[in-house]
Amino acid sequence: MTQTDRLRSALDHFGFWATLLLPVFLTHGRVFSEIAMDLLALGLLARSALGLGWGWARQFWVRVAFLWWGWQIVCSLPHIGLGSSQALTQAILAIRFPLMAVALQVWTLSTERARRTMAGMLVACCLYFVLQFLVQAVFGTNLFGYPRYVDGTLTGPYAHPRAAAPFSRFVLPVMMLGCAWLVAGSGRSGSVSEKTSRLRAFLSMSLLAVGVVALMVLAGQRIPMALTILGIAVCAVFYRPLRPAALVAVFSLPVLILLAHLFAPQAFQHLVILAAHQLSHFWQSHYGLVFTRAVVIAQGHPVTGLGYDAFRHACANPAYQHGLSWLSTAQDGGGAGICVQHAHNHYLQALTNAGLPGLFLFGGMVFGCLRALWPVKGAHQAWRIGLFAAFFVQEWPLASASDFLNLPLGGWAFTLLGVGLAEAVACVASVPRPAATLYAEPTTTSR
Repeated sequence: MTQTDRLRSALDHFGFWATLLLPVFLTHGRVFSEIAMDLLALGLLARSALGLGWGWARQFWVRVAFLWWGWQIVCSLPHIGLGSSQALTQAILAIRFPLMAVALQVWTLSTERARRTMAGMLVACCLYFVLQFLVQAVFGTNLFGYPRYVDGTLTGPYAHPRAAAPFSRFVLPVMMLGCAWLVAGSGRSGSVSEKTSRLRAFLSMSLLAVGVVALMVLAGQRIPMALTILGIAVCAVFYRPLRPAALVAVFSLPVLILLAHLFAPQAFQHLVILAAHQLSHFWQSHYGLVFTRAVVIAQGHPVTGLGYDAFRHACANPAYQHGLSWLSTAQDGGGAGICVQHAHNHYLQALTNAGLPGLFLFGGMVFGCLRALWPVKGAHQAWRIGLFAAFFVQEWPLASASDFLNLPLGGWAFTLLGVGLAEAVACVASVPRPAATLYAEPTTTSR
C-alpha cells in the first residue's frame, strides 16, 4: 500500500466516524459539531484531490450554492456592505455547510453499510428526544433535572426550549421509517387476511402519526408543531399508505389541543391564545415589526444588501426605523427594541444580506436541493420521502426560523440534506440492496 493509499484509507475512516458522530454532537456538543462539520468539508476537498474527483461540483444545486456564496462575499466587502471584517469572514466560511452535505452525499455515506448505520444513529437520537420529552411531561423535569420552561413549553434534553425545532425535522424520516416497517410487516402477515393486515397497518400508522402530533402539542412550540403537521402532509402526498393515517392525525389535532387545555394549560396558552393574538395583530407583533424592518433595509439596498449578518448590524440604525404604509404604520417601526440577531426568516435574511440577487440565488439553491432530494419511486422510498419533507419544512418560507447557518438547527438541516442526497444518488445508481433492510419496503406499496 502506497502512502497515498494509506492517506485515502485514513481519510475515509475519519470521515465515516465524523459523520456518525454528527447527530450526537448536534444533540450534545455544539462546539464538536462545528469542528466535525468543518473537518468534513475540508476532508471532502482533500479526498477529491486524492482520487474521489470533482464531479460533485457539477450538480445544479452545488453550482447555485457557489454562486450564492460568492455573491454574499461580494456584498460583504468593505464599501459595499457594512464592511465588518467579522461579517466578511462569516460570509467566506458559509460554504462549509453545503460542502459538508456534499461530503456525506458522495464520500462518507457512499456505501449501503454507512447509510444504514447513519439511519440507526438518527433513529437513536429521535428516540432519545422522545424519551426526554415524555419524562419531562410526566415527571416535571427531564433526565438532567431541568423543568419545563417558564412559559410551560417542554425543553427536551435542554434547559431552554430549543429541542422542538430540530425534532420537527428529523422525526419525519424516522416516522416514515416506522411506516415502511409497518407496511412491510403487513405484507408478511400470512396467517391473517389481506384486509385484516391492512387494517392493522392503518391503525398502527395512525397511532404513530397521532403520537408525533401529540408530542409536538405537548412541547408547546407553535412553529415546530405547524411544520411537523406540514411535513406529515408532504409525506402523505408522496406515500399513499400514510394518507388515511395522516388524515386521522389532522382530525385529532383539535382533540389533542383540548386535552392540552385540560392537562397542560401553559402549553395551550402558548399554542392557541398567544398564537391567535399574534396572528390577529401580526403587523404590531414582534414578528411583524421584524419583517417590516427587514423590508425597509432591503428597500434601501435592493441590489447588494448590507452583507452577511446585515440585520444584526443595521437594525438599530435610525435610518431604518420607520414603518411602511403597505405593511406597518408604526412611525419608528418598533424602534431599536425589536432588534434581534437575524430576520427570523431565511428568505428575509438572504434579502437583507445580499439584495434581490442574493434572494434569487438562495431560492435557486433551495429549489436545487429539493429537486435533488425528490423521492422518485424505488428502494427506501419512505425514508427518502421523510428526508425530503425534513428539508422542505426547514426552508418553508412562511415561518419564523433561526439563522440559516445556525447550530444546531442549521447543522441538523444540512446533515439531513446530506443523508437524503446520499440516498438519492444510491437510488439513481441502482445500487443493489437486500430486499429487507432497516428502511426498505415493498415497492408495490410505495406509490
